[in-house]
Amino acid sequence: MYKYLSGIDSIDQKSGGLNPGTNILILAPAFSNGEQVASYLAKPRKGEFMIILTTENQATDLLDYFKGTGYNTDHIGIIDAITRSSSALTADSHKVKYVGSPNDLTGMDIRFSQLTEEIMKGEFTDDPNQLFPTPIRYCILSLTSMLMFRKIDVIYQFLHVVTSKLKKMGSIGVFLINSETFDQKTVAIVKQLMNVVVEIRNDEMNPSMRIQGTMGMSMNWRQFQIEEGELIFST
Repeated sequence: MYKYLSGIDSIDQKSGGLNPGTNILILAPAFSNGEQVASYLAKPRKGEFMIILTTENQATDLLDYFKGTGYNTDHIGIIDAITRSSSALTADSHKVKYVGSPNDLTGMDIRFSQLTEEIMKGEFTDDPNQLFPTPIRYCILSLTSMLMFRKIDVIYQFLHVVTSKLKKMGSIGVFLINSETFDQKTVAIVKQLMNVVVEIRNDEMNPSMRIQGTMGMSMNWRQFQIEEGELIFST
């Protein structure tokens, strides 16, 4: 069975990586590198692809970040739910698809299916070494903005559909939410669909994270930094 490397030794060394169908929730306060951690966990390793739904940062900004940190942008598809709110005439490209706003859940689902189909058919890149079935990492940055527009029960149903598709595809999902914005009940509802929860907190020197999940995937609080797109734990 294919395993997705997480880049976190306590997971990869113990279990060999993440099983297909794994969904990861990242709970992070503001200014704690939550977006960078989510991007790192969703970073496509060799032979993999990533589809990222952005509700807060424009696709151009994400691509600049990915290119600057050495991500293989040929294997990254972006669903941009923010740019058209200020530039309605922005046109789709081969690897970047737009929806009107973080409220457009139907549009997001259509774009996700479109990018997935192109990747699975080998139409997304001309990589002769593409793996079949193709491993895909899906990332939402972030659920926070979506929950500002829609009630939790609507977002839950949307996530239920997404996570079901990911399981069927043999993919993994990474979902970011601001831990300071919503009450425990809202977070608990989202957690129901997750296999792994990564909590991030701001410490005096560097942010710290801990991991709780199924199949023994756990890690106590450890300080970390993001350096050139890589997740580095303090010794």
